[in-house]
Amino acid sequence: MTQHAVVLPRQKVPALNLSLVGGGTWSMDAQTPEHFTMLVFYRGYHCPICKTQLNDLLAKKEDFAKAGVNVIAISSNPEELAEKTVEEWGLEGLDVAHSLDLGDALEWGLHLSAGREGTPEPELFSEPGLFLVRADGTLYFSSIQTMPFARPQFSDILGAAKFVVDKDYPARGELVSL
Repeated sequence: MTQHAVVLPRQKVPALNLSLVGGGTWSMDAQTPEHFTMLVFYRGYHCPICKTQLNDLLAKKEDFAKAGVNVIAISSNPEELAEKTVEEWGLEGLDVAHSLDLGDALEWGLHLSAGREGTPEPELFSEPGLFLVRADGTLYFSSIQTMPFARPQFSDILGAAKFVVDKDYPARGELVSL
């Protein structure tokens, strides 16, 4: 399996090609946002925190669009489970990608977990991550988590994206050694 990677600000993000719920495909290379593409990697259908998070994302989708930010939600759930997620969680209108390869998840720096016995968790899945990628395909911001709890709030991300564009604030955290 692929080694766990570190995706650094100001560097090109890894390639990513995904299938969308409802048909079609999504490719990182094909994104042409005004300012950013926001990738929200979620754990999957088994996670009630993900349901809350993605409903909040859907509620703010138009605000992100007005701020020049394209959004997509991504999980390693298979197509059938992702379709169930969209239907049961009321996510129609949100781009939801499925079948994320766990090797790709590792290339993006995401953490993987094994499902716990006696739970609806899949055998293996990726933990949450949020990435803002500039229109030129370089990483601006990332939040990578090892647990499902305490995720970044979309209202904070939206405010930050507006501030960054308004003040031409540079990406931070690109240094890897002293």
